[in-house]
Amino acid sequence: MSHLKNLFYPKPIVLNNGKEVKPPFRFGIIVIVIMGVLLYFSAKVTNFNLILLINGGEEFFRFLGRLFPPNLKYATTVMNPMIQTFAMSFLGTLFAGFFALPMAYLSASNMNQNWLARGIIRFVMSFFRTIPVLIIALIMTYIFGLGTFSGMIAIFLFTFSILTKMTYEQIELVDMGPFEASISTGASRFKAFIGSVVPQISGLYLSSILYNLEMNIRSAAVLGYVGAGGIGTLMNENIGWRQYQNLSTILIILLISVILIEMLSRYIRKRLI
Repeated sequence: MSHLKNLFYPKPIVLNNGKEVKPPFRFGIIVIVIMGVLLYFSAKVTNFNLILLINGGEEFFRFLGRLFPPNLKYATTVMNPMIQTFAMSFLGTLFAGFFALPMAYLSASNMNQNWLARGIIRFVMSFFRTIPVLIIALIMTYIFGLGTFSGMIAIFLFTFSILTKMTYEQIELVDMGPFEASISTGASRFKAFIGSVVPQISGLYLSSILYNLEMNIRSAAVLGYVGAGGIGTLMNENIGWRQYQNLSTILIILLISVILIEMLSRYIRKRLI
C-alpha cells in the first residue's frame, strides 16, 4: 500500500537547511491509466485487429497499382466539375463569412446582454455543427433538388455555424477598453462594436474564413456522393465503374488545386496577421 501511495505522492525532498519540500501530486500517472483504459475499450469496440491491418496493407498497395498510369486525357472532363466544386465552396464560405460576424455579435456574452437570445443562437449554431456536412447536403438535395446549389447551401450552413463560434469566442477575449470608451461618447453598442472590436478581430476573422475555405474545398469533393454536384459526382461514377485510371486523374487535379489554394491562403494569412 505504501508503494502505491509513493507512486502518486512522492516522498518529500529534504533540503540542506533541513526543510522538507513536498513534490506535487502525480496527475500524469492517472492520465496514463485513463488513456490505457480508453485505448483498450476503443480497440475492443472497433474490433481492432493488428494482423488484419498488416494483411490489408498488401491489398492497399495492389489498389494503388490500379490507379497508374493516370488517364490524362480525362483531365478535360474533370475541369468543369472541379470549377463547380471550387465555386460552391467559395460562394458558401463567402456567404458564411458575411453572416457570421453579426451572428457572432449576438452570441458574445460581452456584446449581447440578453442571455435567452444568446442561448438560442448558440444552440442553433451547435445543432448545425453537430450534423456532418455530408448529411446536411443530403437533406438539402431533398429540399432544393440535386446539383451544386444544394452543395453550396450545405457548405454555407456548416461553415456559418463554425465561423460564428470561432468569432464570438474571439470577441469575448478582446480588450473592452476601446468599446466602453465609444459607449461613453454616446455611440450605440453596435456602432461601438464596429469601431472598436472589429479592428481587433479582423485579422483572425479573415484568417478563419480562409482556413474554412481550404477545408471546404476538400469536403466539397465528396458532396457529389449524395447528389450535391461537383467533382464528387465524377469520383462516385468512376469508382462504381472501376475506372481507377480516371479516378487517379481526378485525385491529381484535386490535389494540385488544394495545394495551390492552401499556398495562396497561407500567403494571405501571413499578410493579415
